[in-house]
Amino acid sequence: MSLPKKIKKNLNIAPRPIQAHYPQGYNGVEVPNRRKELFDLISDDGTFLPKSLLHADLDRGMLDFVQNELQTVSNGKKINVIDRILTLQRWAEFSQTWQFSTSDKNVDLPFVVVVRNPDVQYGTNPALQYTIPDRKQFHYAKVPTWDGNRKGYDVYTIPQPVPVDIIYDVKIVCNRMRELNTFNKITLQKFTSRQAYTFVKGHYIPIVMQSIGDESKIDTEDRRYYQQSYQFQLQGFLLDEEEFEVKPAINRSLVLYGFDEQNRKREKKNLGEENPDRVRTVIDFDAGTTVKTIQYVYKNDITVMRTSNIDGITFIINGVILDTPIQVKGGDTLTIAITKTNPGASSKLIIQERLVR
Repeated sequence: MSLPKKIKKNLNIAPRPIQAHYPQGYNGVEVPNRRKELFDLISDDGTFLPKSLLHADLDRGMLDFVQNELQTVSNGKKINVIDRILTLQRWAEFSQTWQFSTSDKNVDLPFVVVVRNPDVQYGTNPALQYTIPDRKQFHYAKVPTWDGNRKGYDVYTIPQPVPVDIIYDVKIVCNRMRELNTFNKITLQKFTSRQAYTFVKGHYIPIVMQSIGDESKIDTEDRRYYQQSYQFQLQGFLLDEEEFEVKPAINRSLVLYGFDEQNRKREKKNLGEENPDRVRTVIDFDAGTTVKTIQYVYKNDITVMRTSNIDGITFIINGVILDTPIQVKGGDTLTIAITKTNPGASSKLIIQERLVR
């Protein structure tokens, strides 16, 4: 018995977006990879603050570097990398128990493993050392805010990252010298400039190669194999998002006023200055002048506003030296004696006189 002709035999349960020029879908192969990157950048949830960068993130970054940048192919077969970071203790146990066959689901040769030293030292990256002392917060960004009524911005502050140096041993275990030479060639080519970089959460972390050692064991009873160790120093830093702070800086309120244009009042006339009782007087002293006298008719309070090329000022009324602010009465003669900072230059004194009624 045959199926009816109108019934579909194949159903696409996971349809993809189809474009006219890319009938196979938006998968980064037929569509340019750059467009896919821009799409991911727009669609991902972003933040104004950087993401945390802790020990686990640095370990993942080192492991990704080994898997992607030090990938080795021998005889058309890719050398496997154990997808986990081992400690020195775990590697010692692992190296004593693993076998050369896969009948018991053990690791088969060749393979590459990343071993991390447990002691993490204070970092030697000069870009992060002792820039801001005492772990004080520093300004990171100003972010505009709007809550529907008020407009302002928040100040984001973060502490300086803590530099750390983590030592990793990348070990290759194989039973042919050809595989060892291929991995060594790729590693030396990658570290021709002494260091390479891994990309961890938006940050480029330098990796420095320190040494290459051989740990091969020769046993006539068992199968021979080669074991070579490459020591790398990852010069990373720690950044904890729990220490980030967001503080409001400026809030500006939007206030609207309404007026009735039909009920207008006569505008008041402007009589001149806002404070007609206050007057600023500029007194100039020539290059050879250090004393000036002023005759007052009304009672005034005098204060010094600004000086130029003046080191000291003495106010004298009727032979009495007074300190500012001083008060003069009608008929008083004020004598001003100055001491110039530069005796050969002119000086200027600005005083404010307020009429006392």
